[in-house]
Amino acid sequence: MKKTFPTALLALALLTGAGAAHAAPAEIKLPPETVKLKPSKLPGYMVATQKCAICHSADYVSYQPPGMSLVQWTGEMKKMQKAYGAPISDDEVEQLGAYLAVAYGSAKIDDPAVVAVTEKAGKPSAGTPPTQSAGGTVDVQALLAKNACLSCHSLTQKLVGPAYHDIAEKYKADPQAQSKLEASIRGGSTGKWGAVAMPPFAGLQPDEIKALAEFVRKQ
Repeated sequence: MKKTFPTALLALALLTGAGAAHAAPAEIKLPPETVKLKPSKLPGYMVATQKCAICHSADYVSYQPPGMSLVQWTGEMKKMQKAYGAPISDDEVEQLGAYLAVAYGSAKIDDPAVVAVTEKAGKPSAGTPPTQSAGGTVDVQALLAKNACLSCHSLTQKLVGPAYHDIAEKYKADPQAQSKLEASIRGGSTGKWGAVAMPPFAGLQPDEIKALAEFVRKQ
């Protein structure tokens, strides 16, 4: 005799299966980043390694037309900042434009406009929050904002990278926690928390790196 499945039970089974599917979504693992930005002594290179990977892979640069000028690359960076909300300042827009125009476009490192951007990068900007408080200590919150740290990390929840609380938990019993975290901030890291790499922040001062590591350990 052919068995039949009552309609009500069939509907219940389908709903239960659908609920289970929603409760346990498939995890998508992206392949590790393999494309590297062209190295350069220009200040925009350091900005690119720290901030561009927040939103896209380094090979996005290759999608742009070859031979773009300084004006064109700077315009692209302005679009990233204004239209897409990239966490870059006006000064960083100029630095990124100069770096990309030299490394991937038609500009030369000794072009007067590129030299002007480089010289300006060595001077403090009125629009950049100071990382030193009035008492001479490092202002960690200003440092986090300046370097877009909270675009990849939050205090308690995983974003692009692990939560600071999770990092603190991992290292709380490690006597070398401070030095290990300082090394990861200064030189970047890969594979400790998945396939997404952390870019290096070699441009930070030793006291800034120390303050950031201490802040993470306290979360």
